[in-house]
Amino acid sequence: QVQLVESGGGVVQTGGSLRLSCAASRPTLGLYAMGWFRQAPGKEREFVGAISRNDLSTWYEDSVLGRFTISRDNANNTMFLQMNTLKPEDTALYYCAATSGILRSWIVAANPEKYDYWGQGTEVIVSS
Repeated sequence: QVQLVESGGGVVQTGGSLRLSCAASRPTLGLYAMGWFRQAPGKEREFVGAISRNDLSTWYEDSVLGRFTISRDNANNTMFLQMNTLKPEDTALYYCAATSGILRSWIVAANPEKYDYWGQGTEVIVSS
């Protein structure tokens, strides 16, 4: 069992930046592939990005490509989502997720059913 806790959300103006963190309860974060998803009010949860277990592959949803970057510090059991050039449409509750499975492609990484563990979310509001 892995518990995930997101932090770093807040209110930011259009064009600003935020860095979200996802802290894992177990000191074995390197054994998991990780992902970020978001859910805006009144909308379905959508894929933001993911990183493979060995950190060699990352995948991003088209609308965040070039603006968002996923990274992680396995020694400190934490994953990050650096968000730059934020837009009002980025406003959502952001969730991190982990899977002991292997993410081999964008299609697999973007499927929330592939993930075993989820955090409670951290809210991001981008004001125009």
